[in-house]
Amino acid sequence: MMQIWGQVFQPGLFTYPFLIHAWVSASAIAIISAVIGFFVNLRGESFVAHALPRGAFAGAAAAFLVGASSLLGLSVFAVAMALGMGTMRRQGEKGVSTALILVMALALGDLFLTVGNAYAPEVFALLFGQLLGVSSAEMIAITILSAVLLLVVGAVFRPLLLSSTVPEFAAARGVPLTVMNITFTVLVALAASLTVPVVGALLAFSLMIGPAAAGWYLAKSPGRAMAYAVAVALSSVWISIVIGYDTSLPVGFLVATFCLIAYGGARWIHFSRSRRAPAPSQRPQS
Repeated sequence: MMQIWGQVFQPGLFTYPFLIHAWVSASAIAIISAVIGFFVNLRGESFVAHALPRGAFAGAAAAFLVGASSLLGLSVFAVAMALGMGTMRRQGEKGVSTALILVMALALGDLFLTVGNAYAPEVFALLFGQLLGVSSAEMIAITILSAVLLLVVGAVFRPLLLSSTVPEFAAARGVPLTVMNITFTVLVALAASLTVPVVGALLAFSLMIGPAAAGWYLAKSPGRAMAYAVAVALSSVWISIVIGYDTSLPVGFLVATFCLIAYGGARWIHFSRSRRAPAPSQRPQS
């Protein structure tokens, strides 16, 4: 047993400081990504979750230009994008406004890097993630911000759920739909700014969408779907850390792969259950 343990879990996996930072940071962003991803899937707003991590990359470039923290730049730029989307989406077609904001953000990122006139490895590393390079300060910031976001979601859970599923009923109950829509977009933006340093802007989308989508196939209630999503996200990042440390494979690639496998497995389980379920006319009468 000890030999198997030693082969699977290499020395230092649970003791080296940079790996402890990785475990804590990855766990925090897995939980918040799954929780926010639940509402992304519920609203059918996958394009927003796709656009914000990529557009927020420009915030890291701006932070590099002025000598600020890349995490701060990501957060500020992601929130600015979210507010811009919330304003434009009330007046025009959703997909068009989101696409225009994304294109403008990427153009600004190119401008910031050009004006800086320097190669910024830290900025470009955010495209693919640097989980094993998360510092102690970044780990603390990611953990605290994730906890704050969870508290916010808990505070607005019911009105956000109603506005996401039955907006007409929510409006009749006095739920401010515009406020909820902007709140949702800002939550996605902040969750994206946390996810990018860990798995990268190009793969953050998979961690926010894959586990939540798998949860919907595995459960019939919102609470269970969210719980399954968190379990899938945590399992994906934990397994990815172990394999990435043992093999030097990119953790972002591994996270995306396991999220896709989990989603495919959840769909297969759902399909199997549907085939075994009796037809409505064949179900026993109560």
